[in-house]
Amino acid sequence: MPNPKICVSLEETTVKAMVDEAARAGLHGADMVEVRFDRLYLTKPQATVVEDEEGNRTSTMPPVNDWAVADVSELEVAESIAALKEGISLPVVFAVRPVREGGHFPGNEEQRVEILEQAIGSSVAWIDLELSIDSKARKALTEAAKSASCKIIASQHDVEGTPSAEEIVTMVSENGDSGDIFKYCSTVNDHQDALQIIDAANTLSTQESPLYSLMALGNGGDWARLHAPTLGQEMVYATMRDEFRLSDKGLVNVRDLQDAWRLLEY
Repeated sequence: MPNPKICVSLEETTVKAMVDEAARAGLHGADMVEVRFDRLYLTKPQATVVEDEEGNRTSTMPPVNDWAVADVSELEVAESIAALKEGISLPVVFAVRPVREGGHFPGNEEQRVEILEQAIGSSVAWIDLELSIDSKARKALTEAAKSASCKIIASQHDVEGTPSAEEIVTMVSENGDSGDIFKYCSTVNDHQDALQIIDAANTLSTQESPLYSLMALGNGGDWARLHAPTLGQEMVYATMRDEFRLSDKGLVNVRDLQDAWRLLEY
């Protein structure tokens, strides 16, 4: 079987920088990119540079949740979507992540749904629709996506913990008709949590189930990404970040991911 598709989640905070990041992702082997439109409302601060007694410099950034967030009215949505569409050649997964699921969108749910509608209307390849969207609004978005031949990522992001493997398997199985791929991302508190993701993916790989992409944030959360080819994963999310101890965050660099698959002979 072919390896899972690699989707690089773009983390820049301006349209131009995001377009440039997408180009680099393509050069490094990404099959597609995730446009996190909610990140365009963030203002990236200057890094703090500290020099030790030997002259070695290290730079640190404050946590992203401490970055300034613009008002929803400050971004020209239609112009931004058009510029992203023109500038990014890879297939795009378009997401506007709400705060309740770990995102940064500063507006209300009605405004967020309107942006998702505009993205679908722009003929984006994929749209990320959280299961937590109001059922009536989600049904309308789903119908619009199908009419536009836009594939759907049905997603759920648990920011406070990880359920059992059995609960994850049930979640995937019961929501398979909510999208073309079911994406689940949790937060791990320890390695036992990380094993729940692995166990769930392994169980799903042995039975007839919807297409899925399972992962987690936190130490051990990268295991399901690194071993995705053996776990039946349809898609793996990677990053362009390459800082020290990235794996502690559960993330994996796109090049490192491919190197690991080659080393493990996947």
